[in-house]
Amino acid sequence: MGKSIALFGTSADPPTIGHEKILEELSEIYELTIGYVSNNPQKMHKEDIAIRSRLLKTLIEDLNNPKIVFDQRVSSQWAIESIKKCKKIYEFNSLEFVIGSDLIKDIFYWKNFDKIIGEVCFLIILREGYPVESNTIEMLETYKVGFKISTITIPNISSSKFRLSFNYSNLPKSLIDIVKENNLYESTKLVE
Repeated sequence: MGKSIALFGTSADPPTIGHEKILEELSEIYELTIGYVSNNPQKMHKEDIAIRSRLLKTLIEDLNNPKIVFDQRVSSQWAIESIKKCKKIYEFNSLEFVIGSDLIKDIFYWKNFDKIIGEVCFLIILREGYPVESNTIEMLETYKVGFKISTITIPNISSSKFRLSFNYSNLPKSLIDIVKENNLYESTKLVE
């Protein structure tokens, strides 16, 4: 018998306490949460995917929760490819693709959008300053996109905000030394 899986792909440039909170909350809802790092074709990334993967893997290992796994094998810059890879590796009854409310409008322009919506339901994580507007909901319904709007509350932090403020308190504790020791994200400018 399969299980319910949350597929949580992220740029994680770097992973923040927001990512940490999302992972923890997803583990309360799903039988398995799969985290991985991908290159978003719409973004410029500060650090290489190998570094970002190491950071997310470290965060997930530090959470020490058997319901959360890091699996870089499912990574692709294209959601449809990550979904296909996940289907080959894991057995499940339902697969939900986790997405921030800041990105939900973009899905209509994703490669193979028509195939994606036949494969997954989207779990939309609300981010402060990015409400899911009524016209977006109407479009989701018009295209028959399966979606749920999550009640998960996350800190008002993002990777890009971290890179602007350089405040260590926005990083999970398990990542601070790695960022410092490897001089990631211009760590000489970071604030204690």
